[in-house]
Amino acid sequence: MNRTLKIYIAILVLLFIGIVVIEFSTPQPVNWQKTYNEKHKIPFGTYIFYEELEALFPESNIKDIKRTPYEYFNDYYDWEDSTYYATGTYMLIDERPQLDNTSAQELLDFASFGNDIFISANYFPDRLKDTLGFETDNKYSFSGKANLTYTNPSFRNDSITIEKGLSNIYFSKIDTTYTSVLGYQKFGDSSYTNFIKTSWGQGYFYIHLQPAVFTNYQLLKKDNKKYAAASMSYIGDETIYFDSRNKLNATESSSPLRFILSQPALRWAWYLVLITILIFIIFNAKRKQRIVGVIKPLKNTTVDFTKTIGNLYYETKDHNNLIEKKITYFLEYIRRVYYLDTQILDDKFVKNLSLKSGKDQKDIKKLVNKIAHLKSKSNCTEDDLLQLNKAIEDFYK
Repeated sequence: MNRTLKIYIAILVLLFIGIVVIEFSTPQPVNWQKTYNEKHKIPFGTYIFYEELEALFPESNIKDIKRTPYEYFNDYYDWEDSTYYATGTYMLIDERPQLDNTSAQELLDFASFGNDIFISANYFPDRLKDTLGFETDNKYSFSGKANLTYTNPSFRNDSITIEKGLSNIYFSKIDTTYTSVLGYQKFGDSSYTNFIKTSWGQGYFYIHLQPAVFTNYQLLKKDNKKYAAASMSYIGDETIYFDSRNKLNATESSSPLRFILSQPALRWAWYLVLITILIFIIFNAKRKQRIVGVIKPLKNTTVDFTKTIGNLYYETKDHNNLIEKKITYFLEYIRRVYYLDTQILDDKFVKNLSLKSGKDQKDIKKLVNKIAHLKSKSNCTEDDLLQLNKAIEDFYK
């Protein structure tokens, strides 16, 4: 390796090391995605809030919901006594929760038996809004910051001002017969309801419209944690069923066959159908395969050529020439097959040929004599040709 090549390699190595150092020393950009994921430590994750739940509720048992509310609480419903044998508070914090009408009805049933529901979100299923008699809207525009306050005088010092992550969603309609206002959000000189408490059966729904206050960014900023703590003070010290988009997506399959695969009988029936279809395809493919065309073997034109030449000689009555060629071909056959010298056709030749071919020595003697006679005959007839041909063919057989 010459000196110039070494210099080039050294320069390339230094450039590679420099790129790696620059890449690792460059600060990573902040991920401002609103995940509301209790496993995420990014600004709009809920890792801190989730970890502090045990400190906020030291006497409560925190349970993670790994399925939809319908699938989870339906398993705790006693159909004989028509009651739930699970009690506590269902909690969901997500800007756009994956909450369908079926799960909303399950939460309504769960609350009617004396349990609480706490949801901090911006959008809600129609079943929940229609049943509880509230509506949300976002007709006003905003910029800058907002002041969040509580109606309870005890929480007057827990008001906060936030900027990032705000939404302009507010309660445009509530059923004042069963609903009380717990908090407001103030943009400039205008205040809008953003936190309500609604009774349903023997339980309550706590619905909050600014989930950003429970994110890592807001809880670490100034004294914002006091607002989140005040919100949690409305919840009793019973079991908390914490739901999140993360657990649902991580453990729950989105396949349409989720229910079938979860039931042993249906699962095996599904597998049996797939196996039957596979077997049908395999056997049907064999029966329906394309017909293989018959390929005719190549025609042996050598035989036709030989017949043509033979007929030519036969038609010209050149019997001597035909007899000479037939004898020449026969002797060449003896040399090639039996490895005998055919220059002298004597008794020794007859004996050796008989031993090697297994033919009768008398028949071979007659054939040799016939050949010797015709070779010396100057004017052969058609009968001579036929007799020689018959004798040779008998030898071949």
